[in-house]
Amino acid sequence: MVQTYRSPVRIYKHPFEIVMAAYEMRFPTCPQIPIFVGSEVIYEYKSGDGAEWVIDRKCQLNVEAPYLVKKIAGVDYVYFSQKNSLDRRKRTLDIEATNISFANRIAIKENCTYYVHAENENWTCFEQSASLDVKNFFGLESAVEKLAVRQYGANLAKGKEILEYFIEELLKKTTHIERYRDPNEEETTSTADSAIELKESSDGEAVLVNQKAPMLAAETDEMKTARATASFDDADSKLEAEYIRRFLGQLSPLEESRLCEIKYSLQAHHKGKLPNDAHLLRFLRARDFDVAKAKDMVHASIIWRKQHNVDKILEEWSRPTVIKQYFPGCWHNSDKAGRPMYILRLGQLDTKGMLRSCGVENLVKLTLSICEDGLQRAAEATRKLGTPISSWSLVVDLDGLSMRHLWRPGVQCLLKIIEIVEANYPETMGQVLVVRAPRVFPVLWTLISPFIDEKTRKKFMVSGGSGGDLKEELRKHIDEKFIPDFLGGSCLTTNCGLGGHVPKSMYLPVEEQEGASSSEDPLHSTYTNTATWRGYPVEVVIPIETAGCVLTWDFDVLKNDCEFSLYFSTEKIEQPPVRDGAQSPTTILNPVEMVSAAIGGASHQHPDLQCAPELKVGTPHLILEEKPVLFQEGDSMQGSHYCSRAGTYIMQWRVPESTAGHSSTFDFGSHKCRLIYYYEILNSENFRGSVASLESCRSSSFSSIAPPTPPTPGTPRNP
Repeated sequence: MVQTYRSPVRIYKHPFEIVMAAYEMRFPTCPQIPIFVGSEVIYEYKSGDGAEWVIDRKCQLNVEAPYLVKKIAGVDYVYFSQKNSLDRRKRTLDIEATNISFANRIAIKENCTYYVHAENENWTCFEQSASLDVKNFFGLESAVEKLAVRQYGANLAKGKEILEYFIEELLKKTTHIERYRDPNEEETTSTADSAIELKESSDGEAVLVNQKAPMLAAETDEMKTARATASFDDADSKLEAEYIRRFLGQLSPLEESRLCEIKYSLQAHHKGKLPNDAHLLRFLRARDFDVAKAKDMVHASIIWRKQHNVDKILEEWSRPTVIKQYFPGCWHNSDKAGRPMYILRLGQLDTKGMLRSCGVENLVKLTLSICEDGLQRAAEATRKLGTPISSWSLVVDLDGLSMRHLWRPGVQCLLKIIEIVEANYPETMGQVLVVRAPRVFPVLWTLISPFIDEKTRKKFMVSGGSGGDLKEELRKHIDEKFIPDFLGGSCLTTNCGLGGHVPKSMYLPVEEQEGASSSEDPLHSTYTNTATWRGYPVEVVIPIETAGCVLTWDFDVLKNDCEFSLYFSTEKIEQPPVRDGAQSPTTILNPVEMVSAAIGGASHQHPDLQCAPELKVGTPHLILEEKPVLFQEGDSMQGSHYCSRAGTYIMQWRVPESTAGHSSTFDFGSHKCRLIYYYEILNSENFRGSVASLESCRSSSFSSIAPPTPPTPGTPRNP
């Protein structure tokens, strides 16, 4: 595999002529570069007017390699060819270097360029690119490649330091160097006009300037800050080393190279807006600085942003009233690292009510608006603090979390949001502090953790403590003056929604038409639509093979009233057909069965279970686990049951007997009850490890969550 390197633009705050004179001081030998043993001139050319100078050198290098590698290769030194082409008229120096040793086995190419800064003619820029292709090296290809990359990266940083050393040495000897003058051009200015003199820059650094030449404004700090905090990148901008250090962080030379590669590649092949440099760096980090993978990720994100008009979401999307009133989340100052901090009181969130009242689309847009706002806040923090801030902090309060938060459509919606955030806002989560975690938390963590990137999972810290102990732990991560009042601090969170139950009057209408369902909408794809009539209940048989499982259910009564019960049997029972809501007894019963059902319903002699009429409640074979509860039209129910025994559990919905007897014998339609339902079995084996992990951090101190056990091959990831 070909390894490549591309440097950011490095700026020397000295004129080109001074930099070139200092550069030549490195030859023929340079004690400051131990790897550089020496060089000899192979070819040299100087133009008659003195403007061009081309020189070829053979350079001898003492590469630091393991003894075994040198022994196998049979050499102590390696040789390179370096061609320098200086154009004093254009004020450029182009350097081409290739390896002479092992040229048939290894191909190394390096290109460097010195040129005048576009906005300040008294500054000099330097760019560098290189490639390495280890074709065949005595079976040590991988070792040689890693060795070469490591040594190349280590020597990159030294290059600028050494050149700056020679510049300082040069300045001790001279204070000016003449610029090149074309003898064929008419002299219009005196020699003094092109003199280079020593001046002091605004930051106190000694630089050489042209006394008479007009000063062009270099990019100011304000301009760099504006570029760093912009949402999108200038299509023609280049990365500078100093800009990277101040606004993006301390990167290794190879990390800088990967950032340059992806940026310039996207500029060359993509028309339109690109993510800014800070966001490109997030994509690279998410893919361990693999440029190809990160670029694919960026391309997909750019397309996604266009499709969903994400660039304008903060300006064009407004939060529905129900979100403003009942969504318990808000931005809240910053953590001790200076990262913007978002607080989510998940335990106070009515997951079902929020989803039923504003829909999946609005919850997704809410998340996107929070992420877009977070990017802007991180950029603003970078500007204010003068240090790179690329992520934000999340505090999740789980006080009040219960099994109702495991509502399947809500979990599916959460997984969809996680997928979107992972793909388009990578590496934006600096840390996640989960506080006041109850015992039900491991179940929720088991459902969602497989869909969270491993790097992000490691940023989750959980505490089950409360009161003063929790406050002391929070002080390690948050300044005391910013700890929220509901977590024991004194800082009010007045801009957060209250949370709590969303009134059913705010629910969106439930689509009753079968054709309205969508496989992408959790509200429609999860539920089963059915109906029950007088004397003809709906029964769902659920075999439980292992004790300790948790059975959860959710249903909505769409029309008329019904009773709900839960039974347990030690017998094996077959699942009867579940009727579609549009069916009626007349379509599934023959005349004899219709008469039997009608008579049974009228005399109230119907069996406890229609799927197993021979079983009677009270016997060892049939036990009423959950007593009948009456639900009226419009009611919603979320429930759960701990299955302490293995066996068969039966959920049953039936028309209440108190109303069944008031209708005529064959009037099936007068007491038809329509409902939608779903259920789920949470296997204890899936979250037993998470329970143990949480128990280990039940104290007030924050502890990292242990990574989940990899799923068994062939096991589906969806919960």
